[in-house]
Amino acid sequence: MKADRLLSILLLLQTRGRVPASELAARLEVSTRTVYRDVESLSSAGVPVYAERGRHGGIALLPGFRTDVTGLTTDEARALFILATQGAHQALGLDDALGSALRKVMAALPAPHRPAAELAGRRILVDPDRWLGPPRAAVDLDALQTAVFADRRLRIRYRHSGETRLRTYTVDPYGLVAKAGTWYLVADRRGRPQLFRADRVASTARLDAPVRRRPGAELAQVWAQLRQQVEDRPAPVRVTARIRRERLDLAVRILGGALTAPPRTDEGASGADGAGDGWAVLELGYPVLSAVRQLLQFGDALEVLEPPEARRVLAGAAAALTDLYAADRR
Repeated sequence: MKADRLLSILLLLQTRGRVPASELAARLEVSTRTVYRDVESLSSAGVPVYAERGRHGGIALLPGFRTDVTGLTTDEARALFILATQGAHQALGLDDALGSALRKVMAALPAPHRPAAELAGRRILVDPDRWLGPPRAAVDLDALQTAVFADRRLRIRYRHSGETRLRTYTVDPYGLVAKAGTWYLVADRRGRPQLFRADRVASTARLDAPVRRRPGAELAQVWAQLRQQVEDRPAPVRVTARIRRERLDLAVRILGGALTAPPRTDEGASGADGAGDGWAVLELGYPVLSAVRQLLQFGDALEVLEPPEARRVLAGAAAALTDLYAADRR
């Protein structure tokens, strides 16, 4: 563990320059005192590292010192080659660059680690897309990532869900995030964090003004805040339904975002709650009552138990479908 920590300190200093001891301690999850002891160990091993105390001090290497030691363990090498299968690089136009980088890493690996790293890339595949997903709209990630790396304010023309007209916003971007195969621009608008789906950005224009991010805010932190807002968004329409057990796995895959609790499959139970006798009970949440029409796709394998308003919506939709296709029987 100490050897890994010493190597981590060395590589951080090599890439970052002077780093405060408190920051190194936070990154490595140790005390500041441990960091200073590790610095002494590096110095004793011949590494030209020194510490400067004071408000603007920190830990640093002597100018010009470099090391080409990778220090990769077998598991770290596997992790890098599994990373190559996640698909984000292709969307960003970095597939060729990633392949070239991995070949260089492979050449630098100790010989005993190379077979495991190569095998990991052939045996592990990560597909970020969901099952039965709709075709994805074309996304111009080149323009967005160029704007993000330029650290300039950005003017975008954007279409919100359910709207046809475009709105114009001036935003301060933090970066791009890929979530379940969908790309998002994370940015501040008027000083408040906001998510913009990349496939709804019609056009971008980079402004001359530098980006105005909130002090101390970083992409990972802002994304976590926005994700929590989405996941904690209240669903005012609560629906209880029962579904035949043989369709339960399919329902969980399709309705996963609407489920508010694990399905109840009380063995041997029957009665008011709808469970038992070959049925499982689902607790669902929807933003609006009309959204319960999603449940029609399960036909008579699913029955809504509560609330009565949801049953009436489904009955009305089913009646409308019956009328629509009744002409074929005349």
